[in-house]
Parts: sequence; structure tokens; C-alpha cells
Amino acid sequence: MNWDRIEGNWKQFKGKVREQWGDLTDDDLEVAAGKRENLSGKIQERYGITKEDAEKKLDEWAAKLDDIIKGK
Repeated sequence: MNWDRIEGNWKQFKGKVREQWGDLTDDDLEVAAGKRENLSGKIQERYGITKEDAEKKLDEWAAKLDDIIKGK
């Protein structure tokens, strides 16, 4: 899924982010504001993973969202 779309519809996607990364707080999600770099940083902080791992997990999550939306 395109990050411009996620950022533009952040309120709708926050719930999906919370499902995937339950350790993120409401404040974390507000700071992220749909911006990939900010969300990646918060995931790194909360889960103690590298930037590369956080980016990979975000890519996988975005691809999964595409499948859900397309009904696969």
C-alpha cells in the first residue's frame, strides 16, 4: 500500500497499526501521524529492533493491507 494513502487516511489505519503493534501507545500513534519514518522509529523504540527490521515489518504490513483491501 502506498504510504501517501496511509498518511491521508491515518485515522482509519490507526486501528490496523494497533492490531499489528499493540505495544504502541496512543501518543506514539499521534506522533507517527501516518508518516512512515515516524512510525518506524516508534516501532524501533517499543520493540527494541533495528531500523532495517522495522522497515521490513512495515513493508510486510503494508502489503498485507493491500491484500485485505483487495479481498485476497
